[in-house]
Amino acid sequence: MADGRKERKVEKQVKSAALRANVQRKDLRNKFWIYGTGTFLILVLVVAVTISMVGNQNKKARLTEAANKPIIGVQSFTGLSRNHTSKQVTFPQNPPVGGAHSAQFINCGIYTQPINSSEAVHSLEHGAVWVTYTPDLPQKQIDSLTKEAALHPFELLSPYPGLPSQVVASAWGKQLQLKSADDPRLLIFLRKYLQGPQTPEPGAPCSGGVQG
Repeated sequence: MADGRKERKVEKQVKSAALRANVQRKDLRNKFWIYGTGTFLILVLVVAVTISMVGNQNKKARLTEAANKPIIGVQSFTGLSRNHTSKQVTFPQNPPVGGAHSAQFINCGIYTQPINSSEAVHSLEHGAVWVTYTPDLPQKQIDSLTKEAALHPFELLSPYPGLPSQVVASAWGKQLQLKSADDPRLLIFLRKYLQGPQTPEPGAPCSGGVQG
């Protein structure tokens, strides 16, 4: 009898130990999947961010290299007046790239309606680039221009009726006519002329003016 009870007790202890071991194995597997998967996802995220950063750096380097060279199609205008005037001005360029202009400058930013050209010229004097597009430009291209403009505190973006091409980029004394917002020269133009060497008043603001 005593031996039987002892055997049953030992058997019970063995089963209990096996049950605990099984629970521990399941717990280890769960922890492995939880922490292992988490670690894997973190590694994937780190790799993705690193690739993105390297890609952005390479893109900026390519744009800088291209901006250091002449941009095909850019027109240059000299002898532009910087006088302020309250009179209505007729500009020879379309859109204007300089000349006598309003004493007020328009805040850089994204506009969905045409803006005051005389005020925009004052912003160009401060180093802004004014990207204009025809009102009938496909929405997908407008969205692309808007996304890019949001990255640049010194960019103006607005529709402009009567343009000579679908998209026109203007800086003080510089202009580039484009058939599409997808033309790679636009990014190069922005890289070169946003607060670029053509700026008559470097360091002047493009915020704190009037809102179009």
